[in-house]
Amino acid sequence: MNYQNLNETASGAIILKGARPLDFTQELTGERVKKYTVSGVQGWTYNYAAKPVNEEILNLLQNLSDEMSLVDKYQDLLNGEMVNTGEKRKVLHQLTRGQLGKDVVENGKNIRKFYQEQQERVYAFSDKVHSGAIKGTTGKAFDTVVQIGIGGSDLGPRAMYLALESYQKITKKTQKMKAAFISNVDPDDANLVLSGLNLETTLFILVSKSGTTQETLSNELFVKKVLLENKLDPKKHFVAVTSETSPLANNPAYLDSFYIDDYIGGRYSSTSNVGGAILTLAFGKEVFAEFLAGAHEADKSAQEKNILKNPALLDALIGVWERNALGLPMTAVLPYSQALSRFPAHLQQLDMESNGKSVNRDGKAVAYATGPVIFGEPGTNGQHSFYQHLHQGTDVVPIQFIGFDESQVAYDIDVEGSTSQTKLKANLAAQIVAFAKGSPNENPNKNFAGGRPSSLLHNKKLTPGALGALLGHFENKIMFQGYVWNINSFDQEGVQLGKILTKAVLAGGAMDGALKAYADILKI
Repeated sequence: MNYQNLNETASGAIILKGARPLDFTQELTGERVKKYTVSGVQGWTYNYAAKPVNEEILNLLQNLSDEMSLVDKYQDLLNGEMVNTGEKRKVLHQLTRGQLGKDVVENGKNIRKFYQEQQERVYAFSDKVHSGAIKGTTGKAFDTVVQIGIGGSDLGPRAMYLALESYQKITKKTQKMKAAFISNVDPDDANLVLSGLNLETTLFILVSKSGTTQETLSNELFVKKVLLENKLDPKKHFVAVTSETSPLANNPAYLDSFYIDDYIGGRYSSTSNVGGAILTLAFGKEVFAEFLAGAHEADKSAQEKNILKNPALLDALIGVWERNALGLPMTAVLPYSQALSRFPAHLQQLDMESNGKSVNRDGKAVAYATGPVIFGEPGTNGQHSFYQHLHQGTDVVPIQFIGFDESQVAYDIDVEGSTSQTKLKANLAAQIVAFAKGSPNENPNKNFAGGRPSSLLHNKKLTPGALGALLGHFENKIMFQGYVWNINSFDQEGVQLGKILTKAVLAGGAMDGALKAYADILKI
């Protein structure tokens, strides 16, 4: 496969020359809104009518995709090629939810079958916990599960749990177990979570692929100390999700250990046992299976080479146009759904840790901008926070809205002629048009310039399958953008230096003078 920098391609060179933002304010008609919509899977549609693109730009983006063989590169990933050049690893998170490429065999082990076996082990363990066959120290059944992890072991699983919590109630299925998360090494995090628990009936999941993550192991010891102080045996309250080669594997200090491997990066691990253990314990295996099926459908749809039939690829390429032709350095993700309250935080890691790179796959500096800064907050809360900047600030910030026809909770009230869900949707529709068309006013303080681009990912309702497809959409969008920029979206060396310096401070030996001074200020 031929990997090229963006500026080495004919289409990329045109994009990098820059462009005046397309004035789509007058173009944004009902006809354009209908035409500029792509159907996805699990009920999703991607509407890009309020994006600064036209037929000419779309043709250029299609040429770019073809010239850079973006879908063929995705096929290489699915077939188990070594696409993580930084760490010399395969990238196999898609295999946790289904197989689209060739069998991937490593050291005689079929990786898809390995992931399936681990999922089945989690399902079997969860059934025993739910039935009361596995109990805590005092013989009481578990009713709460707490995940201890950080980064990808926390952000994705936490976001997915919150997204499905209300759904479980609306479908009148009893939630199997309540769930909570401990991530920050700040003791206030663990103390606050533990203070609200009945420890006798709480099961803890320790998640660390390497088995050496400092913050996670510190929190494990913190929790185990509290358990011992309450005369509870930690061995009867802990399971581990880790790799087969970590010190946590087959360790008698845990009820059981469930395995992942180095082919799944932390931020891509929500569909592995990193997310699967807590989601299955909380909601049951049927819900988690629906979630996996949605993600698999999104993976399958991402193989389409026509960008107007591939929402993830089209979304990715429009993002490249905004980043490299228009020079826009940020993207806001604004879900009009409280269930997705932590989804933007997950996407911050997923996108910025993947594509926050300044060297290409061969370690050479790139001469163009790569991944944008990602931030977000649920609507309508954000409208009363940072939308002022989005509407009238000096920076134009592309927006990705996410919206649903129905809420997850059945109960709603009609006030002043409309329900709360209707008001939520009205706000979303209004914001899209307000950002795009603006509103001229002789008073400069009340003038809205407009021309602020946005897209809309829309669905009827946030179900487990729809959530899986939404996750797959963004994972694949980020992957395609990484291919365009010719960077490695699957390593994260940028997080390592801080860890090294932290160890130096804690060791208390010789260190940089500035580092020593800051350590002294913080009384370390």
